[in-house]
Amino acid sequence: MKLEKIKPLNDAYLESIGFVWHTDSDNSSYVSDEIVVVSEDEANAYYEATNELYDMFAQAGQYVVDNDLFHELNIPFNLVEIIKESWENDVHWHLYSRFDLAGGIDGKPIKLIEFNADTPTSLFETAIIQWAMLKANGLDESSQFNNLYEALKDNFKRIITLDSDIEKFEEYYSNLGWKILFSSISSSAEDINTTKLLEHIASEAGFNTDFEFIENVQFSDEGIFKDDELFEFWFKLIPWENIAIEESELALILTEIIKEKKAIIFNPAYTLMFQSKGFMKILWDLYPNHPLLLETSFEPLVGKKQVEKRCFGREGANVKIINADQSIEEETTGEYEGHKAVYQEYVEFPKDSSGNSYQAGVFYAYEACGLGFRKGGKILNNMSKFVGHIVK
Repeated sequence: MKLEKIKPLNDAYLESIGFVWHTDSDNSSYVSDEIVVVSEDEANAYYEATNELYDMFAQAGQYVVDNDLFHELNIPFNLVEIIKESWENDVHWHLYSRFDLAGGIDGKPIKLIEFNADTPTSLFETAIIQWAMLKANGLDESSQFNNLYEALKDNFKRIITLDSDIEKFEEYYSNLGWKILFSSISSSAEDINTTKLLEHIASEAGFNTDFEFIENVQFSDEGIFKDDELFEFWFKLIPWENIAIEESELALILTEIIKEKKAIIFNPAYTLMFQSKGFMKILWDLYPNHPLLLETSFEPLVGKKQVEKRCFGREGANVKIINADQSIEEETTGEYEGHKAVYQEYVEFPKDSSGNSYQAGVFYAYEACGLGFRKGGKILNNMSKFVGHIVK
């Protein structure tokens, strides 16, 4: 694969724009000083593949709802009702998400690894840092597959216009004036600044916005409040499954809020279906041998090298690479052991000359809109590096 060395952005600059998670716990830089060189054809292939995959997820989502397959996907029972409510009503707009993909460079076919549909990370890195990296190195910052920032701004407008022309946003919004409250946990600088970036983009789109930490937001049957002020929209960078497992009372209140149309939440509850790695098994059932998919099952695959992961595992935790003879090549521990296991056919990631693996991440906001890479070992984890790209 083709890499190009660049001069890294200095920490002071990164901190000045709110990117404070630039150094990993081992004191190494989180952002790589190399970028992946991608051809125009490769960039277009990522774009087309991601759009096709989203359409497949939408079709399969209807199949899950129609056949009540929530238990199969390891969905907590106390979120099933809110998932159905959000799925059936178009106002519950999917704001943004990220597909993780193997291949796509050096002639390797693109394959879906998983879909981060609820609370995808790497947003700040993809939308802001990649541009800054190219600009600081005297490279053409427009030579990227990356209009994520503008795509998000447009998709915020669609919260109001839905399938109508986004040019009508101001006309529609002036009659409503509905406000968005943005929330994250207070203990993560990455979550706070990513949420505030999204708030800034929503403000640029024309929304009235505010921010509050999740622990200070007030919830009741009447809606969602900050300091007794009602908000019609709530964006939360808190995973739906965490709400279900750790805040079961809140899950019930949010279900009532959605049923009674007191507020609209982003990302919608139905994105938890897509977030479940078990969804890839549904896709394989509906689209067997599709060129973008890897064989996936709830039972170990026979005679194939495969990856065992958990339906709601994150950051490479509780993952095993299992050889065709059932011996374990590599595994990680973590806190997700209690979630249902999924078995996915193994695929090699593109590698550099040092043996690092590269996984593409393509953001989706109404359409595919931003490419970035992560590099690390065979199992990518929370020590993986962010790698930008340039299209040449």
